[in-house]
Formats: sequence, structure tokens, C-alpha cells
Amino acid sequence: MTIKHIVMWRVRGDTAAERTANALRVKAAFEPLRGCIPGLNCLEIGLDSSGADYACDLVLYSEFDSPESLAAYGSHPAHQAAKQAAGELRIARHQVEYDAP
Repeated sequence: MTIKHIVMWRVRGDTAAERTANALRVKAAFEPLRGCIPGLNCLEIGLDSSGADYACDLVLYSEFDSPESLAAYGSHPAHQAAKQAAGELRIARHQVEYDAP
């Protein structure tokens, strides 16, 4: 079983340039998690390219080998540091997790 974990954020910024800079900061905080947390099999993070006014600024897509791996990721110190960095920059956060066969 694979657990898929998707998070989308809107970030602070009065201009598109400020939002892009903050989205890049969030991206930079999460990218180092690849390969450092057991059970985290895939991590992609990307900035929105649609430009739609209702779109989130960036998305994180990740896959875990079990619910236990996802729980361990949640409390891992590297994830906690990335989450703190994102928390200071975000104005909204949306999340979906689901089991994939």
C-alpha cells in the first residue's frame, strides 16, 4: 500500500514577486527532505504556473510506504524545521491524504 500526501499553500506577499520569493523559500525548506526520512519514497514540490487567481502558490506531493512512515515523517525533526519555515510564510494550507493500491 502507498500513502499519498498532498499539501498546497498560499503564501504571504503583496505582489506576485513577493509571493514567488516566499514560495521559493518554502520549496527550498522541503526539498532537502528527499532521501533523509525513512519510508518517504517520493517528494515533489512545485510552484503554480497557471496564474489563476484562485490557485494555490505551491504544492507538495509525497508518497509513503505505510501510515506509520507518514506519522514518522510528521514528527521527524527535519520535517518539523521545514514545516516551521512554511508556517511563517503561509496564509492558507490545504491537505489531502489517501491510500493508493
